[in-house]
Amino acid sequence: MEISFRTRKLQTEFSSGITLKRNYGNRMALTIMARIGVLKNAGSLQKVPASPPERRHQLKGRRDEQFAVDLVHPFRLVFEPDHSKLARNEDGGVDLEQVTAIRILEVVDYHYASKGGCVEYSPRQ
Repeated sequence: MEISFRTRKLQTEFSSGITLKRNYGNRMALTIMARIGVLKNAGSLQKVPASPPERRHQLKGRRDEQFAVDLVHPFRLVFEPDHSKLARNEDGGVDLEQVTAIRILEVVDYHYASKGGCVEYSPRQ
């Protein structure tokens, strides 16, 4: 799959294992690199495993049409399809087989959002 990034800063962070380790810590950096490898090597979003350890899943609510894969609990790598027009199934859902490009949005614990916030990953937490 083709991968782009929401910001140039995020792209720079993800382009170097050393920078990832410095910014996220060793364990999280290794997990991020593994997930990016799986995403790059998948021909489409359908090919990204929905079972652990990746556990690709579609988000709900205000994050509808975004997807995530698991990182170090409770953090997720959140991304969205990067197509001008999103292919749909007959039931209106996203046609995962047609998603061949994604945009990485963030590394976050979005579960905290239900308690009034959202936590971006910091190795100093």
